[in-house]
Amino acid sequence: MPRRVLITGSTTGLGRAAAESLVSAGHEVVVHARSSRRADDLGPLAASAVGVVVGDLADLTQVRELAARANELGPFDAVIHNAGVYVDATRHDTPDGHARVLAVNVLAPYVLTGLIERPRRLVYLSSGMHRDGDPSLRDIDWRERRWDGVQAYCDSKLLVTALSVALAVRWPAVRVNAVDPGWVPTRMGGRHAPDDLALGHVTQVWLAVSDDAAASDTGRYWHHRRTQKPAPAVDDQTFRRALLDELAALTAVELDPT
Repeated sequence: MPRRVLITGSTTGLGRAAAESLVSAGHEVVVHARSSRRADDLGPLAASAVGVVVGDLADLTQVRELAARANELGPFDAVIHNAGVYVDATRHDTPDGHARVLAVNVLAPYVLTGLIERPRRLVYLSSGMHRDGDPSLRDIDWRERRWDGVQAYCDSKLLVTALSVALAVRWPAVRVNAVDPGWVPTRMGGRHAPDDLALGHVTQVWLAVSDDAAASDTGRYWHHRRTQKPAPAVDDQTFRRALLDELAALTAVELDPT
């Protein structure tokens, strides 16, 4: 049975690989590009997709507009929150004044989750580096701390992983999972990344559309279709609740309670 899936960050790398895999399997895919210029890079994929949405995830106004456009093309069976940025050497301010790595990796998926009509499945891209994230929730927007690009990235992946579990608890009817795709040789990972690029998109595609019993799990952290233990903070209910409060305060978006 064909499923309708939205994938953020679909122009290159794992997002594009996931989109192409789903299209070739007969699913209906809505792809996303950061700008109209980047949408041109989709090439034949745009023609085989059922829709293209455009919006810079570093700009919350554009994120809200993207959500509205996505709702016109939905409802979706699954949303794969694939888009992300890696290590910024300096703190890059977004139009809203947030650190770019927080805005793209955490705030955007949070806002899209809150504003897009709720799908049956949600998949968030994490990283093994989330285990080095700071669980204190102190200054998550890096306004007071001295900038550390690697730490900011680790923090962002800890936060989005915890968000996925928080959503799984809050919305038990939705299958919500986080995926570590591995350190793969994409534009973000670099050409010398040691993991298998061909395996990098497999788990998120499987979680988005498969009828396998294992793919019906929720609140899990996955790597190559195997569950792994995430950082302790991810399983901390107090941490997750505080995170949701912080994200709501930063974005003015409240998630439905049930």
